[in-house]
Amino acid sequence: MSENLKRLTGAGVSIWLDDISRDRLRTGNLAALIRDKQVVGVTSNPTIFAAALTKGDAYDAQLHDLRVRGVSVDEAVRSITTFDIRWAADVLRPVFNATNGVDGRVSIEVDPRLARDTERTIAEARALWWLVDRPNLFIKIPATVEGLPAITQCLAEGISVNVTLIFSLERYRAVMDAWLEGLEKAKANGVNLAAIESVASFFVSRVDSEIDARLDRVGTPEAAALKGKAAVANARLAFAAFEEIMASPRWQALRAAGARPQRPLWASTGVKNPDYPDTLYVDQLVTAGTVNTMPEKTLDAVADHGKISGDTIRPFYEQAWNTMAALKEAGVDYDDVVRVLESEGVDKFEVSWKELLETVTAELGKA
Repeated sequence: MSENLKRLTGAGVSIWLDDISRDRLRTGNLAALIRDKQVVGVTSNPTIFAAALTKGDAYDAQLHDLRVRGVSVDEAVRSITTFDIRWAADVLRPVFNATNGVDGRVSIEVDPRLARDTERTIAEARALWWLVDRPNLFIKIPATVEGLPAITQCLAEGISVNVTLIFSLERYRAVMDAWLEGLEKAKANGVNLAAIESVASFFVSRVDSEIDARLDRVGTPEAAALKGKAAVANARLAFAAFEEIMASPRWQALRAAGARPQRPLWASTGVKNPDYPDTLYVDQLVTAGTVNTMPEKTLDAVADHGKISGDTIRPFYEQAWNTMAALKEAGVDYDDVVRVLESEGVDKFEVSWKELLETVTAELGKA
């Protein structure tokens, strides 16, 4: 057992794996990561499933049966993905039980083509919740403007939600408002608040990728000195916003009724710039009550040489504000950055979903 991963868990960070595949499940790899590397949750997305379908023969038997049955490609994709999620949820059920439902969670995302359609997102979330039929499930809903009322409605019905694709502080505050409203409606509906769990997935590395490119175009020494600092500062200020909500009378009333916090989750924590330490978005985002969902490559790097040294968020709020101010002074338009990142994020998941559909279509067409 890695001492670094023990320290990370001891600091109050839940380690989730940002990957899933049928092969991981059938070989016992996921169970081994839970046992040996402190993994207590799993996240998935269309990109992950598209990659999993193209490797090995783990899906061949189910694809054969779906082909024989003559199902549509959309039904086939839903059957394949929910099969994996249900299996992973069962593997993680002991963790779910041991943590009283806080961890041991598995996330599945609604069809990203619905990201701008509130009603269809709600309908798809209900369908996935029913299909998987596991209490330790999260339904991933993107934090688009149209996704916000869907988040509220799903929570109001007792569906646990992982809010994904959050980039901006303003949108994150809107997400927390949608979450609080959902819990208030759930309470009014007589739903057990203690049974509802939620996380808010704040994306990290993509912020640096976009802002670094803009800093390169500025081309000054002052701009160069800011590279690789925006993403961590942005995430730290997100946690500051979370703490503000946790101190609010609105949350305290819900907490008294049995509700649990919507934990901040650091997503996209694999470092994209090889010039940066490969554990940057783990080492620099450590504080109690958070989740860090990592690709296995990042998990292994943290286990091997991560620098886990206490709280690296709360003591650095002023530094984070100063970084954001310096970026603005350098000419980086934050509002435009996050607008671009959200649009690209939705588009990328749509592309991956289409690739997944194309892969399954090809498999179903085989003789």
